[in-house]
Amino acid sequence: MTAEGFLEGRRLQLARGVLLQCIMGGYPAAKFYGSDDGDLALVADPAQIHPLPWSEEPRAFAICDADELTGESSNLSTRGQLKKVIARYAALGLAPVVATELEFFVFAPNIDPTQPFQPPVGLDGRREDGHSAFSVSSNNGLRPFFSEVYKCMAALGLPRDTFMHEMGVSQFEINLLHGDPLLLADQTFLFKHLLKEVALKHGLTVVCMAKPLAHTPGSSMHIHQSIVEIGSGKNVFSDADGQPTAMFRHFIGGQQAGMADFTALFAPNVNSYQRLCHPFASPNNACWSHDNRAAGLRIPASSPVARRVENRLPGADANPYLAIAASLAAGLYGIEHELEPSEAIQGEFDVPDHLSLPCTLHAALERLKRSQLAKELFGTEFIEGYLASKTMELTSFYDEITPWERRVLAAQA
Repeated sequence: MTAEGFLEGRRLQLARGVLLQCIMGGYPAAKFYGSDDGDLALVADPAQIHPLPWSEEPRAFAICDADELTGESSNLSTRGQLKKVIARYAALGLAPVVATELEFFVFAPNIDPTQPFQPPVGLDGRREDGHSAFSVSSNNGLRPFFSEVYKCMAALGLPRDTFMHEMGVSQFEINLLHGDPLLLADQTFLFKHLLKEVALKHGLTVVCMAKPLAHTPGSSMHIHQSIVEIGSGKNVFSDADGQPTAMFRHFIGGQQAGMADFTALFAPNVNSYQRLCHPFASPNNACWSHDNRAAGLRIPASSPVARRVENRLPGADANPYLAIAASLAAGLYGIEHELEPSEAIQGEFDVPDHLSLPCTLHAALERLKRSQLAKELFGTEFIEGYLASKTMELTSFYDEITPWERRVLAAQA
């Protein structure tokens, strides 16, 4: 909308069904968002209004809540769902603290989607060949792009911890500083938008698919989680002697109880499971471990004050609001019901059947459909609407025949 209209306080309204719009552009049946498809109000968060530093003409970006016209948060809003989870912690005198690690690929423009992605041509005139993981000079070929990314992050007030080249060809990772879950979700969302916009200016394509390249590690969005007491700021996962507390165990127990039911929230697309079915550093399980990257729930090596639980299941394609909400809601469920986790695993291990997770989008949606826990924590309206939208996307995928099928199966008798 115009700056004048925004500053005048003109209300911006949006059809309710847009919150369930599929990635292809269509909508599920109207019964999932109200048969009248009435309006919601988009209410800008005053702390999340940002002039866009990459825009040639002055523009601003406002992150909004989607509220019913009666004033309450829409049940279909993922940002609203996260705020409700945070409020449930606050009612117990607790505040969750999170950090996200986001991986992404930087590619040359991909005009023909039937062709594989390629790394861009760097300043040295070459395409990266995959030998640059963790190199201190690995992004030199993309220095103009990353220089503008850093400048835009500073202009938008996005603090960054570390930035590195990851294992994949032209794959990178940013670690955002830990803080309030809603703030981190906003920052993750804004950073992904920033990446794509700045990339376009530089003739590049940033891809946050979970698995854009075959035979290459996929892109994750690991979520680090701890809980502090409101007021004191004390990490409730550690006691006065620096040892893990019962609340720490119960949080892990809740994470384990919810991971299979919530897999479709952490891995929302068909391509998400391409990352998980080759589980190098992408564990598709609900095991937990001290500093073992093969576990879906990892306890990083840290001091007692920084004791935290890392959920390694979400991919870079996950909705940050929904993924953080689901992970924190599961942990809180464990605390409230004093759930005990399984035994920690170390080294190489076989995943027990009860800790394995769905390995396809279809299986994950079926698990979510049967989940009373999901409906209890997020409401029937949200879960049924999410299922309807994702089922449409899966059906659209099944409507296409892939090159693999034509290449391999056409010659079969």
